Amino acid sequence: MKERIKTMGQQAGRRSWAEPWKIKMVEPIRMTSKEERIKAMEKAGYNTFLLPSADVYIDLLTDSGTSAMSDRQWAGMMLGDEAYAGSVNFYHLESTIRDVYGFQHLIPTHQGRGAEHLMSQTQIKKGQYVPGNMYFTTTKLHQELAGGIFVDVIIDEAHDPNSEHPFKGNMDIAKIDKIVKEHGADSIAYLSVAGTVNMAGGQPVSMQNIKELREYADKHGILIYLDATRLVENAYFIKEREEGYKDKPVAEILKEFAGYSDGAWMSGKKDHLVNIGGWVAVNDADVADKLRNLVVVYEGLHTYGGMAGRDMEAMAIGIKESIQDDYIRARVGQVQYLWELLDNWNIPIVRPYGGHAVFLDAKAFYPHIPQDEFPAQTLAAELYLDSGVRAMERGVVSAGRDPKTGKHKYPKLELVRLTIPRRVYTEAHMDVVAEAVKEVYEDAKNVKGLKMVYEPAYLRFFQAKFERL
Repeated sequence: MKERIKTMGQQAGRRSWAEPWKIKMVEPIRMTSKEERIKAMEKAGYNTFLLPSADVYIDLLTDSGTSAMSDRQWAGMMLGDEAYAGSVNFYHLESTIRDVYGFQHLIPTHQGRGAEHLMSQTQIKKGQYVPGNMYFTTTKLHQELAGGIFVDVIIDEAHDPNSEHPFKGNMDIAKIDKIVKEHGADSIAYLSVAGTVNMAGGQPVSMQNIKELREYADKHGILIYLDATRLVENAYFIKEREEGYKDKPVAEILKEFAGYSDGAWMSGKKDHLVNIGGWVAVNDADVADKLRNLVVVYEGLHTYGGMAGRDMEAMAIGIKESIQDDYIRARVGQVQYLWELLDNWNIPIVRPYGGHAVFLDAKAFYPHIPQDEFPAQTLAAELYLDSGVRAMERGVVSAGRDPKTGKHKYPKLELVRLTIPRRVYTEAHMDVVAEAVKEVYEDAKNVKGLKMVYEPAYLRFFQAKFERL
């Protein structure tokens, strides 16, 4: 195993690389016993979200708010201006977003969910359609709570885990045009473009696709808003995979991509390397005015929006760090490293590798477990029981129920997400994860599914509980 890992760079046709940082502080973690993990999983109802973090060895539940901040970010937090109105840190954050993304008006929020809520409430009229490149759980819910109708218009390749399409996050303009022809352009609130696409396996959107979307949207008077949560990672894939961008810095690619949109919402807990915070940014002054009016109702004054001054300062610094080419190459490179370990063992995973996680194909792991027995939820539980590695389900549980029929929605993709926090783990941790996945895969035929015994009304994957069949 170790010999093979040492030559991984050579096998992939590239030189080995090292993270562009050194470790200054450590946080102890411990491996629990199998008996302890069984007890913890039963108490959590076979839902990894309900596990106490103290019982977790390697935590790959999410990359949201789990990044390690830099020494400069920590130093910046000491410069927090905690004035209720007009914090110095707000203006630093505002100027940074203008410089990096190009958007003129900034409205901060406590996190991405708050940003999604503001955008949905101000930009969607009841009954309007919101075409998007595959749903994301919280985004879709906020759009529906505002009276919108989400329509998935991602390219068909995105639903095939074995497709090698380099930009599986692309939107299919023919699918959008069908909505326009049937219902009129006024029936569309905006095009909801996520880069990268989480539920498809962290798959990127090409620059060519966003250009074509902009051309189509301008022709029909439709707005384009971005879910910019992992847009830096998306820019890196454009640099790596799209003709004409190889020699351009990620920062330049990012700004060009954002320039084809009318605005964006952001969870700063991902790309921006902070533990809390988000924002909405737009170019239209009237839209910005509506957002500012609403932010004071739900989040806080428009110059802090639920964030402390110190958090805005850490985010401003994190934005600049996130667009450094050396950093983003290493960030995505760690995902690629884990992906290649699993691929070499022929373990079923979403192809090609994405930006923030490796996605296991639970249907291929457990072909004998039907979707209504939750194969992805089962796989996440089995991985924890084997090794203390916490991952998360992205399948039928996350998809929820059809509001009209009350039946489960059955997505084509039934996945488990191994989400890698930024600047937290080493390649040795990735080796441990890969070996654990291999062990679980080799025992797959002996595993049975789960039944749901508790289901909350919204976003059930966070709090649902299960029992073994």
